[in-house]
This record gives sequence, C-alpha cells and structure tokens, in this order.
Amino acid sequence: MPPFSPPFSPSVRDSVVAALRAAGCVFAEDEAGLILAAARTPQELSGLVDRRVSGLPLELVLGWAEFRGLRITVEPGVFVPRRRTEFLVEQALAQAPRASVVVDLCCGSGAVGTALATALGDVELHAADIDPAAVRCARRNVAGVGGHVHAGDLYEALPADLRGRIDILAANVPYVPTGEVALLPAEARDHEPLVALDGGGDGLDVLRRVAVEAPRWLAPGGCLLVETSAAQAPAAVEAFTGSGLTARLATDDERYANVVIGVRP
Repeated sequence: MPPFSPPFSPSVRDSVVAALRAAGCVFAEDEAGLILAAARTPQELSGLVDRRVSGLPLELVLGWAEFRGLRITVEPGVFVPRRRTEFLVEQALAQAPRASVVVDLCCGSGAVGTALATALGDVELHAADIDPAAVRCARRNVAGVGGHVHAGDLYEALPADLRGRIDILAANVPYVPTGEVALLPAEARDHEPLVALDGGGDGLDVLRRVAVEAPRWLAPGGCLLVETSAAQAPAAVEAFTGSGLTARLATDDERYANVVIGVRP
C-alpha cells in the first residue's frame, strides 16, 4: 500500500475505510490507501471518496490503472484495462519475443500496446480504436513508448504499409453477448462504453471480423491474440482456423483468462 499523505491522520484514514466499506468496496483498506495517497487537500480527499462511494470505478477516481507494473492513464468513458488481460501480453511476448512491429487493435486506453512496447524495447507500435475518447486516452499512454494511435473501425484505421508486416496483432475485442451486457457489474455497465463491451449476438461478431482479415496484415509467422470467455473459446478457435491461421487456446485459471492465439503460416 502506498504511504499516506502527511496531512491525513489515522482517524481520517479510518473514516475513509469505513465509508468505502459501507459502500460495498471489498478491498476498502487498500482503496483507502490509494485514495489518501492521491489527495492533496481535505477537500480533494472528500471529492475522491464521494466519487468512489457513488460507484465510480476506483481507476477512474484515481485517473490511472495498474497494468503489468505500469500506470496507465484512464479517463471517463474509456474501458479500464483488466488484470486478466496481462495474460494476453504474456502470451504475445512468449510467442513473438523478437517482434519489431506491434499493433494494439481495439486499444481502449492503449494498455496492451504500451505494455508490449515497454517489454520489447525498440518496436514500431500502432494502436487503433473506433471510440474518440479511447483514441485521446491511448495517445497519452503510448506517447512514452513512441507509439502511434489511429482512429477508425478495426483495420480501416491502420496505415496501409502495415499489411504483411505485423509481428504481434493484439486485439482486445468486445466479447460480451448483447443479451448479457445488462448482467455486467454496475462499474462496467454504467461507466464503460458499450462499444468496448458488446460483442453482438454470441459475443464474437468483432472477433470474427478481426480474424478473417488478420492473414492479410500479419507477417509470415506473425500472431494474432484475442481474449475471450471459456464458453466462447471453441467457436473463437474455429474462427481463427477458418481464416487460415494455426490456432490454439491458452488459459490461466487463476486469472480466469482465455486467449486464442493464431499464427500465420
């Protein structure tokens, strides 16, 4: 837990913890530490606590999310990167440890691309999203690793000269079936963009669009990685193989993460 800001006494900390716990925050003490560390004045502290108690996700209260040890800027209206998606990054690095061209499609905040570029070092990084709020946010995050962010619908957003050159194509596509969006936790349902959540009737509409075009963009031996649910994984693997990719499923039970990996022969 980060150190508490000097102006705040133990009694203030206790009151923040109590307020968060009463609001249903499971990790109230940890969240209190982060909020206290972020606040510079009692007035600012009160505002941060009120926003969290009202149901705003902690990451949006703080203005950042931790992802693979990085502080990723997040803003209202932008999808908050999940810890389980770190597994996708790990799989990409294991599959293509010497990648030189990386694309983060459906990039949201740009967390995946930023993490990949940070780990790989000197790479050509491109990120793209259809949501203007995500594009603005991603530009703040990828700037530090020399990346470029493009606005548009999937591959239409990318520079044409990337065709046939991409070593890692990471696409954190929306995969919640339309009929299940209403069942999501309120933090996601009420505060994250629908375009980043709703994957269509069976949740795989965007995944199929990404898969069918991927071979034209990947370099020989390049890989496409997409996160999905356990129930959707067989159909996702089928979509990959149907597009001509050699596909396999990687899982991490501890993080409830399922990543389909497709390699261009």
